[in-house]
Formats: sequence, structure tokens, C-alpha cells
Amino acid sequence: MAMARVRKGDEVLVMAGKDRGKRGLVLQVKSDNRLVVEGVNLVKRHTKPNPRSGTPGGIVDMEKPIHSSNVLLYNAATGKGERIGVRYLEDGRKVRYFKSTGEVVDI
Repeated sequence: MAMARVRKGDEVLVMAGKDRGKRGLVLQVKSDNRLVVEGVNLVKRHTKPNPRSGTPGGIVDMEKPIHSSNVLLYNAATGKGERIGVRYLEDGRKVRYFKSTGEVVDI
């Protein structure tokens, strides 16, 4: 099975679409290579009030998924989004690393 290049909790940089240049944490990874990123791809959702559960009606901002090909993992050391590779360490662990610097992402 292939290793996921982007995981929940990663900080990513959006490279394409209306939110290009924005940065955010991955909140959820969907099965079809889509990611829900905090503060990215916001849409207005008109909700009906539900008195049984106590939710008020109105217009709510919510994040919708974007495709994983439109984001790069953010490298805090360089301040840029960078490509990810996968390799094995000497002890046999499979880890992600930044292709530009060779620095291991997973600790």
C-alpha cells in the first residue's frame, strides 16, 4: 500500500484554485485524495433551524474538500511548500522527506 504524502495535522500550502497561497492545517483526509484544510475553500451553507438539537438556522461558513494535488507540504525551515518523497531508514522505518533538502518530515 502506498504511503500518504499528506496526513491529518500537516501544514500545507495551497498551490492552485481560488485560495492559492493560503496556508492551513489538514483537518481531515478523505478516501478520494481530497483534503479538508482549515480556512481554505470556504463556502456559505444555509442551514435550517432544528429545535430538537438546539441548532439555530442561518448562514454558516464551512470548509469543503480540495484535491491533494493542489497542495504542497509546508517546510517551516525554508518557508515554502515543497514536494515529498518516501524512503526507508536504516532501522527499516518508512518515512516522508522533503525532496529539496532531504530533511525527514516524520520524527
